[in-house]
Amino acid sequence: MTDSTTTVPGTLREDSTTGSGPTFLKPTAPMGIYQTLYAFQAAFGQPMGAPGTHPWSQGFPLTEQIPGGPELPSSVAVSSEDLHYPKAWGLPALRERIASYYNEHYGASIDVDNVMVFAGGRPALLSTLLFLEKGIGVKIASTEYTPYFDILEGLSVPYELVDSDIENQFCPSIDSYTSPGSHQRTMMLLSNPCNPTGITRTGADLDALVAAASTPNCGLLIDEAYEMFHQPPVSALAHIDDINQTNIFVIGAATKGLQSPGIRIGWAIAAKHHIEVLGNFSSFGMGGVSHPSQCYALELMAPRRVEQVRKAVPAFYGQQRQRYGEAFEKMGLRLFTGDGGFYHWCQLPDGLNAAQLNSRLFSDGAAILRGSDCDMRRLDHQSPLRNFFRFSFGPLAPESFEEDIEILARALGH
Repeated sequence: MTDSTTTVPGTLREDSTTGSGPTFLKPTAPMGIYQTLYAFQAAFGQPMGAPGTHPWSQGFPLTEQIPGGPELPSSVAVSSEDLHYPKAWGLPALRERIASYYNEHYGASIDVDNVMVFAGGRPALLSTLLFLEKGIGVKIASTEYTPYFDILEGLSVPYELVDSDIENQFCPSIDSYTSPGSHQRTMMLLSNPCNPTGITRTGADLDALVAAASTPNCGLLIDEAYEMFHQPPVSALAHIDDINQTNIFVIGAATKGLQSPGIRIGWAIAAKHHIEVLGNFSSFGMGGVSHPSQCYALELMAPRRVEQVRKAVPAFYGQQRQRYGEAFEKMGLRLFTGDGGFYHWCQLPDGLNAAQLNSRLFSDGAAILRGSDCDMRRLDHQSPLRNFFRFSFGPLAPESFEEDIEILARALGH
């Protein structure tokens, strides 16, 4: 039985007091995807991910072997040494392997002192923004990864939005990021490939972004969680001559391409003096990252294994992107999807918005992420993205395709 003081997950208490007086913590809402998950569970009676559900709203990859890919390690050896406190910067062997990975595959010139391990990509992003000096403002696209809004607002980091919409095909120009704004110094923040759109900056475009971020008053915080979901995989580090002379931070993770979101391993690549700051923070603010998880990541990043992953992941998810895209266009959806990531960025026909679509999908055990949740302006029902949605084919097995298309077609009235 639920007592009268129980709070439903994802909701905020109406009162602001405890039994002993005013509450000590400021209320905060969950990020957009969790609001969808809580609404889905309330409507369907089971959490998303339970048998019979269709996790189209979910941003995770298949966590089992994919066609052409290597097996996922089923175990990892843990010694008594691994039960000691972890080092603030991360396991030396893992830092070395991460540095070697970028040097080999992207021609980077980094070493272990340019690498710090975090408990996932988001802590790396948040920690970097936490230590921005006063007077630095963030420039970010108006259509971006949902937690960026919560992180920036929660840390009270000043930011300005760059229009990312139908007019520019959800790919703002580099000049729009670097044009004069309210702050003399600017940190550009973006995901590449972009979540939710899959738009990927490569070649000359990525080179121009790095060049702009290498000037004295400009920096770059680039989230490369979906690095391997482009063919070929792409990283800003291929365009950086000497990261030690820049304010560029490249964030990577084992959560997507290495198919292991549950181990919560991510990393930051940056100038050595920046890594020193972040490591000092870890010494008192984080306490390092789980040794067993780092040992597992070390196995994931074995050189021969990574070679196989870098071929299999882009090939498999490229096929998935194509087959779902073709089916969606036949349904009358308008696609603005790029060639990276494992999402489709879809516009609904006139008269239907994403919230209404979800209300139809919930009864079939399915859900999508509303476009308004990816709107950095957070205009909700007034958002220009209210008739957009993000469809994730990341966790979908190939054999689910026919049923997925049938459910979505029915919800669209076909």
